[in-house]
Amino acid sequence: MFNFKGFLTQDKNTHLEHLEDDIINRGAVGGDNAINFLKAVRNMLAGSGKGTNMTVKWDGAPAIICGINPENGKFFVGTKSVFNKTPKINYTARDINRNHGGVVAQKLAVCLQNLSRLKIKGILQGDLLFTNDLKAVTIDGEKMISFTPNTITYAVPQDSDIGRRIARAKMGIVFHTSYSGRKMNSLSASFGTVTGSSNRNIFLASAAYKETAVMFSGGELSKFDAQIRMAEGSLRKAAPILNLMSKNISDDLSVGYRLKTYFNYYIKNSNSDMGKVAVMQKQFRDYYESIMQNEIDSRKTPKGKEKFIKAKKDGLQFIDRNKQALYFAIASHITLGVAKNTLLQKMSQVQSIGNFIRTSKGYRVTAPEGYVAVDKVAGAIKLVDRLEFSRQNFTMPKGWN
Repeated sequence: MFNFKGFLTQDKNTHLEHLEDDIINRGAVGGDNAINFLKAVRNMLAGSGKGTNMTVKWDGAPAIICGINPENGKFFVGTKSVFNKTPKINYTARDINRNHGGVVAQKLAVCLQNLSRLKIKGILQGDLLFTNDLKAVTIDGEKMISFTPNTITYAVPQDSDIGRRIARAKMGIVFHTSYSGRKMNSLSASFGTVTGSSNRNIFLASAAYKETAVMFSGGELSKFDAQIRMAEGSLRKAAPILNLMSKNISDDLSVGYRLKTYFNYYIKNSNSDMGKVAVMQKQFRDYYESIMQNEIDSRKTPKGKEKFIKAKKDGLQFIDRNKQALYFAIASHITLGVAKNTLLQKMSQVQSIGNFIRTSKGYRVTAPEGYVAVDKVAGAIKLVDRLEFSRQNFTMPKGWN
């Protein structure tokens, strides 16, 4: 039997936003939420209150959704495609072969065979850690058993208790979301942690974060509080333009939408930390102009180009007219990221399984992918070191895909 401790109920868990992106998505409200999240985690690490609920974000893949379909009482497994407009729900091996292919189909077959034997009530979502792809490796002279579900390689000593549990298991998974409802297309998601009995064939990892194991020192608190004050100052000056950009955030021609994609572009293509605000502001203008011009050039007729010519003109005028406000919007995004990484560096000191990135020269120690912070009012956001994990995630090949 599984016990699910839920922290928050909302719609389906198909995507979580980065904390600093919330200021682009929701304007000043997103800024307030980001600050409140950071302060709540700060309080938790300072021992001055529980703050917010935290779960460890394992770098598993693909996402697995399994349980009892409330519409017919049958057990199923699937990926996030169970929530498609035309859902791919698998009750049998034949369903898996019809709906999926390649490595994903192989992994779903293992999940169907093993997870169906557990007494799962309702529907759970988790991240798959391994099936038949465990590897024996030697890291710093120690024999380890490892698995690389996505970007991060997890490794534990072969002769440890957890190493032996992993070695004899046919699959590993970490559950973090529970669903309830009477119809598959209208389920409600609860974020949290799952505990309970598995069996020797399933290694059930925990998403729970043990906050009592690490605490901020006085000097670390002072440093973090200064970062928060700097972010609050920038956000006050950026609030008007953030509110304007958030109104059209779903329009892929808008300045706000393209500012968000610019940060991902910068992370993917830069080998350094975030640059100086003024430099990044100029780079963003060039990036926006280039994106719009590519859209114009890809259209063959004058009529087809009209929409994009106007969007480019209006967007560049908006950028030039709001130079100072845009400066503080970019500064806010960067400063929130810096404060978030300060928390992550402290929190990553708590881990029972080694985290590594595979390189051409062997294995490099890295932090966990990140954490999910859950607040019943503000929602759930992910705390991920984008300059470490996201850059690797953008560029490394995925064996499961």
